[in-house]
Amino acid sequence: MDINDLLIKDAMIMDLQATTKKAAIDEMVQKMYDAGRISDIAVYKEGILNREAQTSTGLGDGIAMPHAKNSAVKEATVLFAKSKNGVDYESLDGQPTYLFFMIAAPEGANDTHLQALAALSRLLINPDFVAKLKAAETPDQVQATFDAAEKAKAAEEKAEAQADAEEKIKDTNRRYVVAVTACPTGIAHTYMAEDALKKKAKEMGVDIKVETNGSEGIKHRLTDEEIARADGVIIAADKKVEMNRFNGKELVNRPVSDGIRKPEELINLALSGKAPVYHGSGEDTSAAEEKSDNGTVGQQIYKDLMNGVSHMLPFVIGGGIMIALSFMIDQFMGVPQSELANLGNYNQAASWFNQIGGAAFGFMLPVLAGFIASSIADRPGLIAGFAAGALANAGGAGFLGALIGGFLAGYVIIFLKKLFKNLPKSLEGIKAILFYPFFGLMITGFLMLLVNVPMKAINDGLNGFLTGLSGSNAILLGALLGGMMAIDLGGPINKAAYVFGTATLASTVAQGGSIVMAAVMAGGMVPPLAIFVATRLFKNKFEKSQVDAGLTNIVMGLSFVTEGAIPFAAADPIRVIPSFVVGSALAGGLVGAVGIKLLAPHGGIFVVLLLSHPLLYLLFIAIGAIVSGVIYGLVKKPVAQ
Repeated sequence: MDINDLLIKDAMIMDLQATTKKAAIDEMVQKMYDAGRISDIAVYKEGILNREAQTSTGLGDGIAMPHAKNSAVKEATVLFAKSKNGVDYESLDGQPTYLFFMIAAPEGANDTHLQALAALSRLLINPDFVAKLKAAETPDQVQATFDAAEKAKAAEEKAEAQADAEEKIKDTNRRYVVAVTACPTGIAHTYMAEDALKKKAKEMGVDIKVETNGSEGIKHRLTDEEIARADGVIIAADKKVEMNRFNGKELVNRPVSDGIRKPEELINLALSGKAPVYHGSGEDTSAAEEKSDNGTVGQQIYKDLMNGVSHMLPFVIGGGIMIALSFMIDQFMGVPQSELANLGNYNQAASWFNQIGGAAFGFMLPVLAGFIASSIADRPGLIAGFAAGALANAGGAGFLGALIGGFLAGYVIIFLKKLFKNLPKSLEGIKAILFYPFFGLMITGFLMLLVNVPMKAINDGLNGFLTGLSGSNAILLGALLGGMMAIDLGGPINKAAYVFGTATLASTVAQGGSIVMAAVMAGGMVPPLAIFVATRLFKNKFEKSQVDAGLTNIVMGLSFVTEGAIPFAAADPIRVIPSFVVGSALAGGLVGAVGIKLLAPHGGIFVVLLLSHPLLYLLFIAIGAIVSGVIYGLVKKPVAQ
């Protein structure tokens, strides 16, 4: 299968009309659907946006390769699109994008499809080829350009292989590096980084072997002999790769985009003698995720925390809604005044819901701490982390105690790894199954018994404050958390507010729910709804695609998906973000003023019956959305005609 089997004429856009990233994605996805290559626009687009959230597929030099592999794809396809004026696609070099290759791969994509997609990625490294594509005016010319390039590439590779073999015979003292490239989907960036590194190494007179961790699996796997011979190692990856085999080697660890855009820098650093020496843990950690050498301590701590939070949230959301439903069932079926203390457990049907929800909810703190610890210390951190979370729960230290316990457990295991590093080889096999679990559990457990004492006092004080929230305290806290939800729309500040809200649920179930959680959800629902309001009231200030996107945002806002407003905020953050913050803070403050309580940690309008005052709640959100939407519409510059 060659590239033109995937690059069909019916899925080409020779004059892309979009000027923004979101509009470009919408236009290309719609074309993919119209050409019959995908069955569900929403599912496929979600895959595209999830990939973009990890890092922009705008590679720079005027090229973008958005891609997704999911169930909505009927047949592997590459959509070619060309923009005459350029699109602000948030490319890595900050420059406009002119050529787009939107890749759609079905979940069961076979090797021939993936090889063709890899070949496409490699061709785009050639600037002459890119220039010819920019000059193409018709789909036939695009396909002809690819035909010629593939034939030339095959001939070039054959000649290069022969020349390399002859050159190596003449010069056996050439320097040698090994590399691994990998991206989350393994379709495009993996192979572009491979080709860029190989091309630059050839120019520099350096021998290189590149292992690719793509959708085809691991190709060109590095052998122990090749790693031992290498003068340096390059990891250009955005996902986990096998690391322990590089123990003792000078290693450069960077994102896959650096492999594409900075191959010379990576090769020079790997050969400079100044790269950090990698020290493996000694266990079979084939999926170990190592810190990048260009990361910061703060970024790593945030990554560890989010690993715990992301694994915890399904338990909180599923369990919390089940518990909330048990209260609602009892309220509908009726509970005597004398039995109100058993609300949620009085009627048998309610008790079933409460029991199931409680089982899931009970895992919240152990899962949080366990996956924080595993992010720090890999699998050995799980047992110590789970135990720390369970001890925090049993000892009354609550969410904050579990959070501290997760980090404590992770670094206890790191300490043990260093402590047992020089054990005899005969004991290597039992470290992971005996030493780390036993000593990790023992040390972390006793430390948690100490941590629980002050943390319980803090937790009790915080719970007492939250339970007694009223008046100005409730208004200020509600406004603060509501505003935080709108500052970065799913980023660290938004997540901090949301996690704080969910942490209050466990202690407020008996009181009918959390005011804090209600304020947080209200604040998070406002930004997408504000976009809807602004695009309705100020249509002349928005492009047609943005007006259409306003309709999508009403669904996202009502569903408590704050991220729906991100494209608008990214395009004009100076005007958009303050507008959002005002309305979200207003909504959160109003919720706090009235003392509206929420039993569910998520769901938006779908859990409105789990609120203490549902109609007032919806009114406050509407007020916040209208205020934000009007402010945004007034300060926004009219779209250029």
